[in-house]
This record gives sequence, C-alpha cells and structure tokens, in this order.
Amino acid sequence: MLLQYAITEQHVPISSSKPIILSKLVTEPSHSILTQSYDSRLRLDTRRPVNGDGFGIGWYTEPILGPDPCIFTSTLPAWNCVNLERLAPKTHSRLIFAHVRATTEGSLAENNCHPFQHETLMWMHNGNIGAWKYVKRPLASSLDDKWYLSVRGGTDSEWAFALFLHILANEEKVDPSSTPEGGFGAKVLRRAMKKTIARINELIRTSIPSTLTLQDVETRSLLNFAVTDGHSVIVTRYVSSKTDAAASLYYSSGTDWVEGPTKGHFQMERRDKASDVVLVASEPLTFERHNWLAVPTNTIVTISDQTVFVQPIKDEFYDADPSVERSTGYAKEKGLMSKAPGGAVSGTSVVPTPARTPLPRTLSAVEQQQSMMEFKQRMASLESTMNAAPNTNGSTLTPTQALRI
Repeated sequence: MLLQYAITEQHVPISSSKPIILSKLVTEPSHSILTQSYDSRLRLDTRRPVNGDGFGIGWYTEPILGPDPCIFTSTLPAWNCVNLERLAPKTHSRLIFAHVRATTEGSLAENNCHPFQHETLMWMHNGNIGAWKYVKRPLASSLDDKWYLSVRGGTDSEWAFALFLHILANEEKVDPSSTPEGGFGAKVLRRAMKKTIARINELIRTSIPSTLTLQDVETRSLLNFAVTDGHSVIVTRYVSSKTDAAASLYYSSGTDWVEGPTKGHFQMERRDKASDVVLVASEPLTFERHNWLAVPTNTIVTISDQTVFVQPIKDEFYDADPSVERSTGYAKEKGLMSKAPGGAVSGTSVVPTPARTPLPRTLSAVEQQQSMMEFKQRMASLESTMNAAPNTNGSTLTPTQALRI
C-alpha cells in the first residue's frame, strides 16, 4: 500500500499485495511526490508552491528483518537528495508511507519529518490542530509519561500521534509496543483514530482562555491523518467545521501499477475488481482523472486485506445532507487543497458507498474548457518560475525538465 499525504506538505500511503519498487511511486512518475515537492501543479493555492522543508519515507521489510518499518528522513528538499535517488530503485515493499514537508509547526529538523514511528506503527498528518498554542499544554498534560516522553520534535502532528498511542493503550486496552501477529486490527485502529479526533476537538473547546472567545482564535483543525501497523491502514480527511472542506485527499485502486509507453507516465491497471494495489494521495500521482476518486470531507478510509472502505465520521461537524457544498477557501489558504486531474475540486461532502475500485466520470464540455484554461495559465506561470527550480545536482532546471512531460 502506498500512502501519499500532506500538511502544507504532501503525503502518500501505498498498499500492495506484492512488493512495489519504491522509485515506481516516489521518483519515477511524472507527478510523483518528489516532483510535487517543487511542482505541485494541481494545487489551487500557489502562494506556497514548494514543499522543500525535508521529507520522509517509511516502508516495511521482509519478516526476517523484523516487524517494525524502516524510516528514512532528511531535511534536504526531496528533489535535491542524491541518496533518495540511489535507494529508491533498489528498495521494494508491500506498504509504503511517503511525505514531503512545508513546515507549519516545528523547526527544520529530522525529528520533525514524517512519518513518525513507534515500534510497528507509522503515522503521518497533513494539516494543523486549531488553537495549537492553547491546546499544546493541556494535550501534553493528558498523556501518560511514556507517551509524553516519546515526543522528540516540535510538531503538532507528533503530539497528535502521542495522543493516539495514549488512547490506544488506555481506551482500546492494547499495548502499542507489542507486535501481535496480523497487527492490532483495522477496527481497533479506526476506533482509536476517531477518538483521537474527538479528543482534539474537546481540547480546543476547553482550552481557550476565558478572556477570549472562539471568534478570537482560529479553532478550525485540518486533520488528514494516516496510521498503519503494517497490516491495516487508516486515513482520514477531516476538518472541524460544518461549512469548510478539508485538505484534499484521493485514492486509486486496481490490479497493478504500471508504466505506459511514455517514460514516467504510470497508470492504475484494472484487469478485474480486485484491489491488489491501493494508493492514497493528497495530490494524485497521475493526470488521468479516471484513475482517482476524491475522498469526501469528514470521512475515514480503512484499507484492510486490499479492500477499501469509506465511511463518514459522524460528530458535531457531520452533515447528513450529501448535496451540501463546502467552501474550499480555508484549505486553499493553507495550501492544502488540490484539484483532481481534469479540473474538479475535491471539496464537497458527498459520501459514496464503500467501493473497491473508483469509477470513471466524463467531464462536461464546460469542465473541459475550464480545465484547459487553467492548464494554459499554470503552464505560462511555470515557464517563468521553473527556471529557478534546482535539480538533484543543484543546477537549474529548464521548464521542460521541471514539468517532466
């Protein structure tokens, strides 16, 4: 399984029934997560177009090497890391987490690079915790010493992971440091994830000083979380608002992830209804619309036994009316909203039934025209800006190299 996920960053989880070479997901696709780190062309807000504050990749190895994942992080921009280019073609795994970072909380340090890990568990986050400067201390104080002391960096994302571990231990009654055969189970991880989100919302409500009102503080949280125990993967697309859309999230599933006749142009192959390969991404890895399905706002995605289940998170921010449109303004301001290939925005609250394989949709004539206009505008902008984008050798990329078309 491959998961790509973002915080003003991009992240990706990937799951597969057979090992996939890391480079086929991270470096080789024309819109890979490495390319997105300097050319996030589907992002709707271009004020922070570069995710250059480090990156991280986590993957599970053969059982003989142990059940815990291997983690590789760096504060270098992903596009400028020679070691990534060297390792990726020689590494394969059935379950991969990848993340590129544009810092929001915490300094530029390897301890702040995702994915975070505890024994067999990996965690990534794209977004922010609302009212963080007021929430951080009460959140930390609520944790057992073991989880409080496990935090090494300064990001709200890692503190959220510590809260998840605390809930897993105290409310789900499982030891996060154990290594049960077959993992902790998708249901346990999903319950702990929902409780983590609920606890964050509760802390925001109760931690604002009495001298302030909720209107004085930005309390909205963007909580696109991803967690795995090496067997099941849980991903959320969530915002603590009834009117806003969460940071974008997409998934693709099929029987194989293959490169087409044109170098760098990968696609999800579907020979039957099986989901042998599942990719989740904050921004699609390809430009083929039929390859990707938008995850609705305020839903939780469960990937277990190569099957994808999409379910709503029913709390105070849930809207049972599937026709209600949500505003993408807040996520766009954070640089966390991207459009699907073809120009559509994943910003509505429509909740589909659980599905194994995304279904294609034909664009209307108006959508096609709008998509072409947006594409031409982005291309004109990239022609003038990409001359300054560095390549892995530190030199300057030409527009053609930068676009990797």
